[in-house]
Amino acid sequence: MKRVPEKSVERLLKYLELVKEKMSKGEHFVFSHELARHVGVSPVQVRRDLMDFEIEGTPQKGYPVKDFFSQVCGHVKCDLKTKLALIGVGNLGKAILSYFLKRRPNLEITAAFDSDIQKTDRIYCGCKVYHISELASVIKKEKISVGIITVPAEYAQETADMLVKAGIKGIVNFAPLMVRVPQDVFVDQIDITLSIEKTAYFAQKSK
Repeated sequence: MKRVPEKSVERLLKYLELVKEKMSKGEHFVFSHELARHVGVSPVQVRRDLMDFEIEGTPQKGYPVKDFFSQVCGHVKCDLKTKLALIGVGNLGKAILSYFLKRRPNLEITAAFDSDIQKTDRIYCGCKVYHISELASVIKKEKISVGIITVPAEYAQETADMLVKAGIKGIVNFAPLMVRVPQDVFVDQIDITLSIEKTAYFAQKSK
């Protein structure tokens, strides 16, 4: 199958949320209009996203959920465990560690890092916090492939550089600074402040 665009991957993961919910309820089929409503797109977009999959659905019954889950999950590798490292154990970092605790079995924050010695060499939400100087060795030892940056903006690029040097191939950056990485490293920039400002703008426009 050809490489799937980033936005399509996001939709596929959201489709799987609904499909897993139906499977847990013992339901056997899901319609494209249900998937569309769950994600906020049109049924046409759903069918486009599934064009390259061999999932045979019918207008009367929809798509068989087990076949849907097997093929889509197999493509986005949702059944494989991914080890993550979190850098920056401040308020946001602690919130993310708390959120992930037993919530996503296939996504495990294996190690956390901070430069503050008052926060290191302890366990938080089941995750050991290391000093930042140990980042490269721990990432190599634990075979971690994704890094989550929750440090202040002035340290974001330096942190990204350390992660890349340690062999990380995927970064989720919560710092309010666009980091620069090599082309073979994927970065998802999560700008919380920008999202809030954008929402505030549209809230004002709707008055």
